[in-house]
Amino acid sequence: MMLRSYKGIRPTLAEGVYVDESSVLVGDITIGSDSSIWPLVAARGDVNYIQIGERTNVQDGSVLHLTRASNNNPDGYPLIIGDDVTVGHKVMLHGCTLGNRILVGMGAIIMDNVIVEDDVIIGGGALVPPNKTLKSGYLYVGSPAKQARPLTEDELTFLKVSAQNYVQLKDEYLKEGQ
Repeated sequence: MMLRSYKGIRPTLAEGVYVDESSVLVGDITIGSDSSIWPLVAARGDVNYIQIGERTNVQDGSVLHLTRASNNNPDGYPLIIGDDVTVGHKVMLHGCTLGNRILVGMGAIIMDNVIVEDDVIIGGGALVPPNKTLKSGYLYVGSPAKQARPLTEDELTFLKVSAQNYVQLKDEYLKEGQ
């Protein structure tokens, strides 16, 4: 795995974290226990910080970045991802906040200052423009993303199952020494 420092700060990994050797993590990044970073993920904690919770998986080809502080935005926007989150293949997350038990579908883009509350599914290819809040308990689809319908009980249950499936998979990879 490629863990690189930026201005003397290196990524911090909790116990049981898997990071694929083809991924690049730079700077101020903290990853919680039992989380996984899959092939070709690029995460740059250079102009702000990235915080990833427990049992969260970031899948192949995703890009994680943030927004620098400025006169108009003194704190910038870090990237904060909660617990039990599944980030699908080729997702772009930029300076946003994701709560717990979220599934971000393949190819989705979530932009600056977006807040995604707990228990949300974002459909594949969705574009969530800056400064939006996605309310808990709904499916969001489209470009720009719109609230489609409430999540079913099965979908709500699946959010945690999806995260747990990736905990099991990363454990298998760690066991094989990959």
